[in-house]
Amino acid sequence: MDFYLEALDRDVKKPHENPSVGMILCKNADIDVVEYSLSRSLSQTMISEYKTKLISKDVLREKLAELYSIAEEELENSHQ
Repeated sequence: MDFYLEALDRDVKKPHENPSVGMILCKNADIDVVEYSLSRSLSQTMISEYKTKLISKDVLREKLAELYSIAEEELENSHQ
């Protein structure tokens, strides 16, 4: 994930935007797997506790569509 976040911040992020944040979504809550996966790159203070309820699928679809739209617009602008 660090690779993608670094690429995003270097190549896509605008100067006025904050650094990118990665999120790993897991179907099953297994804190041991999370800690092993992230222990080299994140301090313990950056690991959030699990939430068992996610936002609705409709909201998630809407936000993903919005992100894809922004990405397509950026891609079109970069080719001009």
